[in-house]
Amino acid sequence: MRYAPPGLCLNDFAVLPDGDGYTVLHLQGPWTEHFDAARMETSYGRATSRDLVRWQAQGTAFGAGLPGRFDQQAVWTMHPIPHGDGMAMFYTGVSGLTPANWPLQAVGLAWSDRTDGTGWQRHGAEPVVRADARWYRTGEGMAWRDPFVVRNDDGTGWTMVLCASDASLPVARSGCVGLATSTDLEHWEVHPPLISPGDVDELECPVLERVDDGWLLLGSIGATRQVEAWTAPRLDGPWERRGPLGPSGAYAPRVVGAPDGTRVVLHTVPRRVGLQDQGASCRGMLAQPKALVLPDGAAPRLQWWHSLDHWLGQPTDRPVLHAAGDVAIDGPTSVVLRSDDGKPALTVDCTDGRVQVHGPGGSLLTEAELGHEPSSLRILTIGEYVEVYADEVFVLATMSYTGRCCPWTAARRGVTEPVPVRPVLLPHEHRDDISAIWPGPADEEVHPADGPSVSAAAILP
Repeated sequence: MRYAPPGLCLNDFAVLPDGDGYTVLHLQGPWTEHFDAARMETSYGRATSRDLVRWQAQGTAFGAGLPGRFDQQAVWTMHPIPHGDGMAMFYTGVSGLTPANWPLQAVGLAWSDRTDGTGWQRHGAEPVVRADARWYRTGEGMAWRDPFVVRNDDGTGWTMVLCASDASLPVARSGCVGLATSTDLEHWEVHPPLISPGDVDELECPVLERVDDGWLLLGSIGATRQVEAWTAPRLDGPWERRGPLGPSGAYAPRVVGAPDGTRVVLHTVPRRVGLQDQGASCRGMLAQPKALVLPDGAAPRLQWWHSLDHWLGQPTDRPVLHAAGDVAIDGPTSVVLRSDDGKPALTVDCTDGRVQVHGPGGSLLTEAELGHEPSSLRILTIGEYVEVYADEVFVLATMSYTGRCCPWTAARRGVTEPVPVRPVLLPHEHRDDISAIWPGPADEEVHPADGPSVSAAAILP
């Protein structure tokens, strides 16, 4: 359901369809409060899945380069694409630091005659494309990373987009989508930015996806930690900003064709050091897929992916730590998910089109202004993670480590009623390492469902 390599945190990633399943290559690093990506993200982990839900760790697949090379210090976000009978992978290399400790970044190329994310051989010791100082910062405050490569509109060449820094703007507002083109994947010409909003600090992990009426571009905004969307009829524009695709915390997306034919988005989610509310926010895990919906004339959105319903058990009124519940909204509604000494410790509240998640003592954890009152909420809890869907649209994400799970209740119009929940059947329920799903307080006693315990393996192929 959610994945991180054992003992490590997961960061940006790429998904490779491979035969009847999927391979993920991902950045990985140690579990630490003071994380230095330029020194600690030195390898790619690899994991495989048949369904985008059950992931199996497969070890390390790629690492930093030899001393003296452009990728000697760290390797960051990658994008593998099919090439012949194998793959070509564009990736970010970090050679060192500027005098002010800013990472020096460039984009390299590696080849493999396989399609499973292994067997990589570098294309020489030099990068294939660097930032051009005519349009982009190349020293302090630079960005030239997170390459994503697609065929151009007429199929005669290749287009690369990158996280870059617009040299014509102040650093705090210089986040842009860099652009380069090639006819052979080895020689690249750099162009002015594809998109330069002028109000973004960093526009990370750009993703291009062909859609019926042109292109969808997704970019991760550093300051808000959320994904925004742009659309255009062609790669050369004009690009229209369509606003946030999902809530803060859902980051670094990839668009994938799911086994059921649905187009879904996978993304990362953060954690907290020590798995405590007072812990520093840090890199985290790969979240479960969301359905990507592209309505005619409206902004793209993420919705509940209904293939996940197969991972939900039978309804119960008993306390469940990993659970999904549906709540009808009829006026101001407050749903209690956890309690502490008999008092609410985690609630989801919906009033006048505003959805909020509160922690102990009513402290506000996060909120979303919907602009209308939804007819229903779906609330998902997986360990410390809480997600809220309003009329199936993904609107909120947060974390909480406080309180103990209790029977869910919904209070509305002066009446409090129980909320049946469906237990989430975790793919690896017995996993117990630092990257496993938070199991609740040490003395927590929860019930997966009424009757005998049922594992995911017992009901799934």
